[in-house]
Amino acid sequence: MTDAADDERTGIPSEPVSTRISSGALAGTRHGGVDRYLGIPYAAAPVGELRWREPAPAPAWDGVRRATEYGPTAPQTDYAPAIAEILANEIIPGEEYLNVNVWAPSDATAAPVMVWVHGGSYVHGSNALDGYDGTAFARDGVVLVSVNYRLGPEGFSVLEDAPLNLGLADIAAALRWVRAEIATFGGDPTRVTVFGESAGGVAISALVASPNARELFDRAIVQSGMLSGQTPESAGRITQAVAKKLGVPATRAGFASVPLEKLLEADEQVRAGSSPINGGPGYANAIGGDLVPVAPGPAALAGAGDDIPVLIGWNDEEHRLWAHPATSPISALLFAAVRLRFRIGRAVIAAYRRARPGIGRTDLFGQLAIDLTARLPWYRVADARAARGAAPTWVYEFDWRTSVRDLGATHALEIGFVFDRLRSPDWTRFAGSDAPQVLADEMHAAWVRFATTGEPGWPAWDARHPTQEFGTPSRVVDGPRDAQLASWGDRELS
Repeated sequence: MTDAADDERTGIPSEPVSTRISSGALAGTRHGGVDRYLGIPYAAAPVGELRWREPAPAPAWDGVRRATEYGPTAPQTDYAPAIAEILANEIIPGEEYLNVNVWAPSDATAAPVMVWVHGGSYVHGSNALDGYDGTAFARDGVVLVSVNYRLGPEGFSVLEDAPLNLGLADIAAALRWVRAEIATFGGDPTRVTVFGESAGGVAISALVASPNARELFDRAIVQSGMLSGQTPESAGRITQAVAKKLGVPATRAGFASVPLEKLLEADEQVRAGSSPINGGPGYANAIGGDLVPVAPGPAALAGAGDDIPVLIGWNDEEHRLWAHPATSPISALLFAAVRLRFRIGRAVIAAYRRARPGIGRTDLFGQLAIDLTARLPWYRVADARAARGAAPTWVYEFDWRTSVRDLGATHALEIGFVFDRLRSPDWTRFAGSDAPQVLADEMHAAWVRFATTGEPGWPAWDARHPTQEFGTPSRVVDGPRDAQLASWGDRELS
C-alpha cells in the first residue's frame, strides 16, 4: 500500500516520520495515527558468498534510509494459474529481500508486538501483500512486524556443504532483530507473539518445539500449521531431484553454477502437480542443527515449548484449495492407495462418515489427510501440555464458507479476517465481497487480545476440549472432533 493509496482511500494525507535503529536512520510515513516503516533489512542480502549460509547481520548505512515502499521479496515463481486467481502474491526483484515491515501506533510505548510469518508451502509468498497490511493491528494498540525469509531451493535445500533449514534460520534472525530493535518503534521486546499460517504455521510449530523458543518469542499462534520434521534424506529428495534435472551436484557450488532463473524453473518443474493433499515433492523442515535438533512432534509431546502459551487452529475444509469434489476429485484408486499406505481402517472411515453423513470421497479424503498430519498431532500435544500443567493451549476452528468457486471454509480463508482486511482486493477475490465484517471483528479482536493479555477470550484446552468455532454465529463447543480423532487409536505419529 503506497502513500498515494492512503490518501485516495481516506482523504487524509500521510506525513513523514523518522526513527533510528542500530543499523541507521529510517524515514517512514505516518497516517491516521499509524507509523509505517517498510523494507527494513534485518539481515544481509543472501547473495554471493552469503548464499546458502546462515543469515549474517545487516550492514549499517549512512544517512537516512527511505522505508516508505515494500522491499524485495524472496526469489520465487508465482502460483499455478488456478491458485493465482484467488490467492494474491507479490514478487519484487532485488537482493535485500531479508527484510521486515513495521506498523506501530504513533504514540506506542511498550506496546505488545506481533510478528507475522507468511505461508506458501515454503516456495511462495512475501510480506508485501496489501492483504497483510498491519494497520488494523496498530490501530488496536499492537506493533505489527511482517517477515520475508528464503524460500524453495534458496531456503530449504538439503545440500552436502550447507546448513539445514536456512529459511527457518532467517525467521529466527528476524525474531532476534525484533527483540533487539522493536523498542525503537514503541514495542515491548518482552511481549512478542509470533503468528503464521500454512508454511508459516509449520515454521512456528518447529520453533515452538525448538530449544531456542523462549529466546525468540513469548507466545505463538499457529494457523493451519503442523508439527513436522523429516530426516535430511527425506527432506532432501526434492533437492536431489532438482540437482538431477539441472545436471549438477547437490552442493553450494553446483547450485550456484546455475542462473537463478534456471534454478527456479527446475524447481517448479519438479514440483509440478504436487500439493499438501495429493502429495509429491515439496520442501520441509529437516531434522538437524540448532533449530530442529529432533522431530518437532515428539519433542513437543515430551515437553518442548511447555513454557510458551499457544493458540492453534484450522479451517473446516482446508483441503478444498487443492482437492475439490468438482474440479479436482480424488479417484477411488488414489483413495484406496492412501488408505493402504497410512493404514486407515474401516473403523476410522465409519467414524468420519457418522460425523459427516453424506460426505463424498474427496471431502472425506481431505478431512482424513488434514487430521492425520495436522490436527491429531497437535491435539495430542495439547492434551499432554494440559496434563503436565504447561502453559495454556487454546484451539479454534474456522467454519465460515466462501461462495467463491464453492471453496467453502478452505485453506487460508481466515487470514483476511485475522488482519481485518476483508475489503482488500487480495481478499475480496477469495472471500467475495459479502464476507461478514462481524466475523473479522471477532477474530481480529481475539488475536489482539491474545497478544495483549495472553488469553484470546475462550476457555483454554482441558479434558473437555473446548474449541472456539468462528462462524456466523461463533460459539464455543466442547470436543467437536473427538469422535473422529479417537477412531485413530494410539497409532504412533512422526
